[in-house]
Amino acid sequence: MGKSYERIDGRLRVFIEAQHIFFTATAPLAGEGTVNLSPKGLTGSFAVIDELTVAYLDFAGSNAETIAHLRENGRISLMWCAFDGPPTIVRVHGRGEPVFRDDPRWAGLIRYFPDIDPARHGLRAIIVVTAEKIRDTCGYAVPFMTYEGDRPLHGSRFERETDESLDAYFHKKEHVATSVDGLPGLPLPLPPFPPTA
Repeated sequence: MGKSYERIDGRLRVFIEAQHIFFTATAPLAGEGTVNLSPKGLTGSFAVIDELTVAYLDFAGSNAETIAHLRENGRISLMWCAFDGPPTIVRVHGRGEPVFRDDPRWAGLIRYFPDIDPARHGLRAIIVVTAEKIRDTCGYAVPFMTYEGDRPLHGSRFERETDESLDAYFHKKEHVATSVDGLPGLPLPLPPFPPTA
């Protein structure tokens, strides 16, 4: 019932870009390591860069499991499912990399997210994913749900932080600089945002 695709384009790209939420899955190499599954939202925080590359913004939070796993092994899966319209699930399996604020690629990548104020959400990295396998399947068991809007809580929580206070917040959290399995997570101290052109 599922179909494989060579690239992210056409109706597949339209479907992905129309979804209000997607999920990421990563894991460490160690067999007993913790598998991490995260929901991602906020309108404007995901972008299709080209037919095989997507990116999303990694915001402030109390963990950094995805970053830790990507730094160790790069494996990641992304999933979107339709909560309205035709029943569809799309998965992109590939290699991911966190691009941090002090990376020379930051300025070029942040332009793909013009509707997001990075400082308001404590943006810590841009996750860039290169697709290796792209598949869709039926979503017959996914329920219908109605999108009412983005929650304002993340922005209202982190918009009052400066780079310095955000760095202090990350230092206090047990699983930001180090994952739950002891892998290197978010590099600290947090670099300041580069100047905008």
